Amino acid sequence: MGLPPPPPPPAEAKPEAWANPAVVGLMGFGTTTMLAGLSNMPAPYVNGFAGNWTVFGMALFFGGMAQLIAGIIALRKGNLFAGSAFVGYGGFWLAYTYMLAGAGGAAFAAAPVLAYGIAGFAFVWMMFTFTFMINAPKHGWGILLVFVLLFFSFIMLVVKFASIASDPANSPFITSGGSGADNWAVAVPIIAAGVMAWYVATATLTNWNYGRRVLPE
Repeated sequence: MGLPPPPPPPAEAKPEAWANPAVVGLMGFGTTTMLAGLSNMPAPYVNGFAGNWTVFGMALFFGGMAQLIAGIIALRKGNLFAGSAFVGYGGFWLAYTYMLAGAGGAAFAAAPVLAYGIAGFAFVWMMFTFTFMINAPKHGWGILLVFVLLFFSFIMLVVKFASIASDPANSPFITSGGSGADNWAVAVPIIAAGVMAWYVATATLTNWNYGRRVLPE
């Protein structure tokens, strides 16, 4: 009897079909969130509700659609945490744009009592954020800080819009009842969450590009 044939040579490792989508997802989230924070700043920096127009285009295309695509890629790659977060917040920005720029914007401007609806919108996204915040420690201090800041931001948005709805004439969040200075308490954590997401995206890209840990994540 002859010797058995030799085994076939090992197959070469197949390269990943998709690169890490985290940079696109975090950049889409971070830059759009920074603009949303700026739109919450008090007068004279932003003129109340009208300040949101600067956010809508970014929220639709980068914070919304691009982040949604990044989330689908992350889910396909098996990353449940990142994929769910990117798809979720991509959907958030699309819903935000539809709500304020389309379906409810004019109605809210005419009847501030409808801000109770926006407070409810912020509340359910606060709950969504809490789910990811308690799971974020496994993914590094940068991601954890993003979700902690975002969770606090949604709390402040609930307070802001509930205040506007309950007493629009005297709410400290609108200029008709005062300086609107309390909007700083809303704007600062939102901007900080966006900056932190931008930083994590920058660190992820830089460390991948140089093949070593240049920036801590």
